[in-house]
Amino acid sequence: MATYIRRRELISTLCGAAAWPLVARAQQRQMPVIGVLYSVSAAQWTEQMAGFHQGLRESGYVAGRNVAIEYRWADNQIDRLPAMIADLVGRKVGVILVGGNVSGVRATIAATQSIPIVFTTATDPVATGLVRSLNHPGSNVTGATFMGDQLGPKHLELLHEVLPAVTRFAVLVNPENPVTSRDAIQAAEAAAPRLGLEFIIVRAAADSETETAFTTAVREHAAAITMNDAFFANRREQIGALGLRHMLPVIAGEQMALTTGVLMSYGAKIPDTYRQAGIYVGRILKGEKPGELPVLQPTKFELIVNLKTAKALGLKIAETFLVRADEVVE
Repeated sequence: MATYIRRRELISTLCGAAAWPLVARAQQRQMPVIGVLYSVSAAQWTEQMAGFHQGLRESGYVAGRNVAIEYRWADNQIDRLPAMIADLVGRKVGVILVGGNVSGVRATIAATQSIPIVFTTATDPVATGLVRSLNHPGSNVTGATFMGDQLGPKHLELLHEVLPAVTRFAVLVNPENPVTSRDAIQAAEAAAPRLGLEFIIVRAAADSETETAFTTAVREHAAAITMNDAFFANRREQIGALGLRHMLPVIAGEQMALTTGVLMSYGAKIPDTYRQAGIYVGRILKGEKPGELPVLQPTKFELIVNLKTAKALGLKIAETFLVRADEVVE
């Protein structure tokens, strides 16, 4: 009898040990999965993703521990987005974080009405049709906006303050982002006369067109250039180099002044916006409905001045202006 009992216990133990990998796999399958989809490259979005992971941690989620993340990076090849969206939807991920390009957000929303979607965008999500309203997005969508396109008047005021001798400037817009382009032009039309400024519009939707836009701005006697579009933010090195080559001061949003060649930037603190998006993703994974979560708007803005660029352009920036800056690159 004793032998029988020991054999039975042994068999039970062996069966239990054999079941451990199955249990582990089952637990892994139960781990929620977040799909992350951006039109840029992973290298371009490290700061943003650091903010996103911070927000997830604040919500109680740590990648690899209790949540999995499937990344899809289009590497600035917009035509790759449809296949990537279809892949994430087919995998039935728990939430999709999407941004970097309004068309990509729209395509994701069109692809699924069941998977929760959290977007990040620099455009007005109501004007672009992403949500019904900021307070009540509705459906399966919510997100966070930098509202960068509404900062145009502030950019012009800063430009006029730092470069009072400038009377003519250029507004660089991306024709493939018509809502942001429209808002940037309307902001210039509203603010320029009040400041005694004239402006021209230059357009670019490709690297070669960006070079042409700077050449056109100089030819048309623009003494500075403003911009605020994700397309240009993702090409900050090229923008900075063109600004220095053409001796054209550049003011922009999205922390671009941290790059040599860009004179100033003013806009929402981007990593904090992504932190907020991470918190929203965590709340949705815990059961909250995205359509009931108001679209987040920025609460933290920062002014960055690049003194290296100012010196290279032969510009003197008053100390009274510099003390107002959140960061000065020297």
